[in-house]
Amino acid sequence: MSVVTLDDREERSASAGEYVLGTLSPADRDAFEQALAGNAALQAEVYYWQDRLLPLAGRVSAEQPAAQLWPDIEARLGVVPISTPAPPPTAPAANDPMWQRLRRWRVVSGMAIAASVLLASLLVLRAPGPPASPADRYLALLQSPDKSTGWVVEVTAGDKVRLVPVGATAEVPAGKALQFWTKAEGASGPTSLGLIRPGQVTELPAARLPAVGERTLFELTLEPETGSPIGRPTGPVLFIGRTVRL
Repeated sequence: MSVVTLDDREERSASAGEYVLGTLSPADRDAFEQALAGNAALQAEVYYWQDRLLPLAGRVSAEQPAAQLWPDIEARLGVVPISTPAPPPTAPAANDPMWQRLRRWRVVSGMAIAASVLLASLLVLRAPGPPASPADRYLALLQSPDKSTGWVVEVTAGDKVRLVPVGATAEVPAGKALQFWTKAEGASGPTSLGLIRPGQVTELPAARLPAVGERTLFELTLEPETGSPIGRPTGPVLFIGRTVRL
């Protein structure tokens, strides 16, 4: 973002979300704060994103990066020269400014990546009008086996379920179909929510779900063209995730 466009609601909302996450550039942050001081609509957007994003901060599962990722980054930063073998491992001094900055950067970058996925998902799902009670809403990021997020599920208790594509959603071969499933924590087996069209938003009445709560499982499997013949998944799981309360 290079300019805070206050007249465009989508841009205003996205800018407020980035401001809450702390991902704006210094120049954009200064411009945003100047605009924020006297703009009630912009202030409302900031409050909205604080309410939605901050409760999720403690719910993002830690992911272990590839073992070579940080050594590569450190080498590029000059911490470990590429042409020089690394010395035997020793504990860096606690007061070493370079290591302190690097540790902080690791934490902040990881949090920003996870939070940015959540912000993008919530921007896709957000509809005009006042948000529903946080106690009534659940969100699940459905990921492929390689941890790529392809779909987002939003459940509004007593209302509807929305399945929204947000990334690569996998190709479906001829004669096959994507089938949508849910399974409550502790349930004996999954419940089919029907077949879905790849890459399209799907809405279902919440009454189709047996129960929704923390860690309710949602998944998409590859099934025969007319769906699973046994009422249970028979094909590979393409995307899977569990809900968190918003």
